[in-house]
Formats: sequence, C-alpha cells, structure tokens
Amino acid sequence: MTKRKIRVGILFGGRSGEHEVSLTSAQGIMKAIDKDKYEVVSIGITKQGRWMVGGDPMQALRAAADMPPALAALADAQIPAPQTVLVPMEPSRTALTTVTAPLELDVIFPVLHGPYGEDGTVQGLLELTGLPYVGAGVMASAVGMDKAVAKDVFRAHGLPLLPHCVVLRKTWQADPAGVIDTCEAMLRYPMFTKPVNLGSSVGISKVHDRAELSAGLNEAARFDRKLIVEQGIQAREIEVSVLGNDDPIASVPGEIIPSREFYSYAAKYIDEDSQLLIPAPSPKDRLNRYANWH
Repeated sequence: MTKRKIRVGILFGGRSGEHEVSLTSAQGIMKAIDKDKYEVVSIGITKQGRWMVGGDPMQALRAAADMPPALAALADAQIPAPQTVLVPMEPSRTALTTVTAPLELDVIFPVLHGPYGEDGTVQGLLELTGLPYVGAGVMASAVGMDKAVAKDVFRAHGLPLLPHCVVLRKTWQADPAGVIDTCEAMLRYPMFTKPVNLGSSVGISKVHDRAELSAGLNEAARFDRKLIVEQGIQAREIEVSVLGNDDPIASVPGEIIPSREFYSYAAKYIDEDSQLLIPAPSPKDRLNRYANWH
C-alpha cells in the first residue's frame, strides 16, 4: 500500500517590500523539497494581498512583478474575491477553501519575507486555524522582525548592544535637522539607517556624513513608520541556523564575505561575488562549542 504524501502548502509573495525575495526563496524550496515524501501546493499572495490557489501562482506573481505598478494593481483587481479563507476541520488537518473547492493541507510552509508574513501576522492566522506551520511562532516572529523591540529584549537579557536611536517617520519629517543632531550626538560615522520592520537589507544604507544620513533616513522612511540609526563598526558577518523548540540545535557558524561595503540587498541577491565560508574561520575550541550543540 502506497503511503500518502504529506501535503505542504508553500506560501509565498505577500505585501511587503520583500515580495520578490519571497518568490526566489519559494522557488528554491520547491526545487529542493523531496517530491517522494511531500505533495506541494503553491499558494501565492499578490502585492495587494490577494491569495491565489490553483493554476501556477508562481508564474502569475513573477509576471506581475515585471509589470508597472499600476498595471499590476489592475491585474490584481481581476482576481475574484474572496479568493481564500482558512477553515478548521480537525486537529491535524485544515481546509483552505477557495471559491471553487476545499483544499486539504497537512502543514503550511510560510516563505513570506518581511511584514504581513514574517512578523507574526500570518503565524497568528495559522494558530487560529490549528494548522501546523514551519518556523518561529507568533511572539518570536514579531520580536524578531521589529529591530527596536528585539534590542530591548536583548538588553533585558544582558546581551551587549551598539549605540542606536529609534525615530518615528513623523518626527523625521517634522524636524529632520533635530533628528540628525540627536543621531550625531549619540553616534559617530559611519552609521546604518534602516526601516525597523523589514529584512533582506531593503531600505538599509551605510552613511558617512550628514548628507548621507539625511538621504538614508529618507530611504528607510519609504518602507516603515519606524526608523532606526545604528552605530557602524568594523565587524565580521557571522550567521548560525537554529532548529527546534524545547530542544534547539544550532549549526556551525558560517561567515559571509560581502561583495560590497556591507551585505546590502545587491550583495545578497544581485551580485554573484559575495562568498559564504562554512565553517567560519575561527579557533577550533570555539567551533567545537557550536558542534557540541547538535
């Protein structure tokens, strides 16, 4: 008797500024996933927030990404509404009900980047339905996305932090000179300007003087109502993956050698010259500490 495959709903796209990054990530997952064990169901979300099931959502979103914004919004408006709703069925299964027929899923793999997907919002929706999902829960997702809140949590647990200041977009627009004066009093150049709630280095600038600080805050303000300015230092870019809940395990550390002055969006997704060293060059005793976490 053939064992039933696990039906995985791969959720991608979304309303954030990282929409295109999400498409790329989802394509990589769908290519790598074990087709003998899993049955993949593609679920796309347009930049306007419409959910797409059936046909080829990836192709549709890729095509929309190449359209001018006004034309993409017009095409999105042609999608029947409501497109999808999540309906609980039983503890281990949930129906994703479309306008045509119910679609049963065993688990959702959210591959959404940034707000409205990586910040606890979709995780909360899935918690309400009782549908299992991959990745961090609501609180961890929300804290991990908000750089200002994350720093408050780190500080409360005694982790060392570099100087930084958080400013609302409203304050920046009302008193730009005052904001710059405050940042220059607290920090020294170079600094980093960032949207508080976004990833993939979208909206991030490394600034070296007052004019660049102004331009960097304007760029960050395009993506969020909360902005953060951080002290820049000479540092290595080290990453460690963690898997698990009550008994987490960590990977060995990897080091990123960016192709540009910092690990910008272009260095991550456009250039082909950035390098990843695994394991990161490090004293053996330190690497052994990571290895013992497995």
